[in-house]
Amino acid sequence: MKTRSKRYILNKQKIDATKLYSVADAVKLAKETSNNKFKNSIDIAIKLNLDTKKAEQQLRGNIALPHYFGKTTKILILDDSLTAEKAKEAKIEYFGGTDMIARIKEGWIDFDVIITIPKFMPLLAPLGKILGPKGLMPNPKLGTVTTNTLKTAAEFKAGKYSYRTDSFGNIHMKIGVVSAADDEIIENIDFLLSFIKSKRPAAVKGAFFQKIVLSSTMGPAIKIELPK
Repeated sequence: MKTRSKRYILNKQKIDATKLYSVADAVKLAKETSNNKFKNSIDIAIKLNLDTKKAEQQLRGNIALPHYFGKTTKILILDDSLTAEKAKEAKIEYFGGTDMIARIKEGWIDFDVIITIPKFMPLLAPLGKILGPKGLMPNPKLGTVTTNTLKTAAEFKAGKYSYRTDSFGNIHMKIGVVSAADDEIIENIDFLLSFIKSKRPAAVKGAFFQKIVLSSTMGPAIKIELPK
């Protein structure tokens, strides 16, 4: 059994595990119960009423939250028409074509997103075992297979997130940082929940949201009121 720190135990005592908190109260509690030895993020976990064995109930895509608190995204563009000058101007870390695919085959994955033109997808397909488990395989549904690689790269640089449900119907996402204003984190949460609600598959019966939890890095879970 995992041993919890005294700080964690004290912080958990501040939370009523039987209560569903408002978003505003949950944000305040997540900050109050954070571990101040670290630069804490505020994370959200959303449990949805989905049967992920059915393809139409596997949610995935991109979202740009109103306020971005993530790290700078390192991008690899696979586009043999892209010049070094244009790549530098767009602040693209890596670019190329078959040469970069060869590096991936050798185990190189020092990037957060691959954006590619369609012609390179057949060459990337055999690398699914390398890229798939890390969520790095380009996908048209995520907008990372495109004919306008620089435009897509600019969107990711500006704070676009990729999201997807896991096999249990959960979505996990960083929604803020402890040092951010409460209003900014609240706005991000409200925006995300409204966005996810709009993606509800028609086949889903009953309540779509089953559980929503907010927490700081290494902090205790705080349950949030479910959207109506």
